[in-house]
Amino acid sequence: MQEVVSYPPATFSWVDLSTTDPDAAKQFYTQLFGWTFEDLPAGKGMVYTMLKLNGRDVAALTAMPPGQEGIPPHWNSYATVDNLEESVAKAEAAGGAVVMPAMDMMDAGRMAGIQDPDGAVFFLWQPGTHIGAKLVNIPGSFCWNELLSHDVEKSGQFYTDLFGWTVQKDTNSDYLMFMNNGRAAAGMLQIQEEWGKMPANWSVYFAVEDCDASAAKAAELGANLLNPPTDIPGTGRFALIQDPQGAIFSIIYMERYDPPPSR
Repeated sequence: MQEVVSYPPATFSWVDLSTTDPDAAKQFYTQLFGWTFEDLPAGKGMVYTMLKLNGRDVAALTAMPPGQEGIPPHWNSYATVDNLEESVAKAEAAGGAVVMPAMDMMDAGRMAGIQDPDGAVFFLWQPGTHIGAKLVNIPGSFCWNELLSHDVEKSGQFYTDLFGWTVQKDTNSDYLMFMNNGRAAAGMLQIQEEWGKMPANWSVYFAVEDCDASAAKAAELGANLLNPPTDIPGTGRFALIQDPQGAIFSIIYMERYDPPPSR
């Protein structure tokens, strides 16, 4: 098992959960993934809970902040950048909107929230002492980030302008991959009409050793299986899950795991 020590620019490096019931969410996810947790003070009565695998940070969760009462619980994706201000300016020039201005997170790093032209929200992260997840691409850690878009052409252009990614189409399906210097950085799917009124969004996948067993365990813990375990030929087996508070994520058994990213 190799610990990540740094992330290349334009790489997703961290995920955290905004939820309406942090205590219940801690109970659900620690039982599902075998995580432990550490509650850290985050100012003004807020707590930021680090979720750990084998003692290493792999994700986090926190209560929904004031002003987001109408927004359902959700997982957030963070991409590493070298210069936050330059990346924010690039996002705006490419048609994105700043929904959370650049701010310091003590000595952990600096962050800003961006909404892409299709409405999907993600975060930029300039690391300080916190580089992001110390373990990725192994069971119990996040292994993939996927954009669901109403307009994949427009979205592809935005992220190409922002991060320098290129877009690569899967030869056997309509799945699109964002490539970062030859490495798969994220995926993208066109939202279909039969999926209902779904906003554009970034989703998170967590690796598991057994998709069927983990999906069954999630259901036992009170989650909804939105998509039962399904094979992805040549990739693995995944399931789409809604946790008891309403946040949606995916689990996946991977046929093979890429090594962790490095500069």
